[in-house]
Amino acid sequence: MFGDLLGNMQQQQEAMKLKLAEIIVESEAGDGAITVKANANREILDIAIDKSKLDWEDTEQVQDLLLTAINRVLEKAQVKEQAETQKMISDLMPPGLGGLFGQ
Repeated sequence: MFGDLLGNMQQQQEAMKLKLAEIIVESEAGDGAITVKANANREILDIAIDKSKLDWEDTEQVQDLLLTAINRVLEKAQVKEQAETQKMISDLMPPGLGGLFGQ
């Protein structure tokens, strides 16, 4: 019984990782000067930089905008990951017990 449950959990985790990889979030900083895309696995997929919106002589500003955009997109990815995890836990629970986890 527990072997089946644990095996099913491992399959669910693998399926979840694949599902999270398909959920894309995006964030920007500096009015679109830097845009970062990530998936809900919190993997950075792309960083786009609009050179015309940045002062390249101000290295600290560029670094700050990059960090801001990355941190924002990772926060969005985390929210998506948590929502999907809650849904998965709820789906795994027997009927009537899903409310135990705040659902």
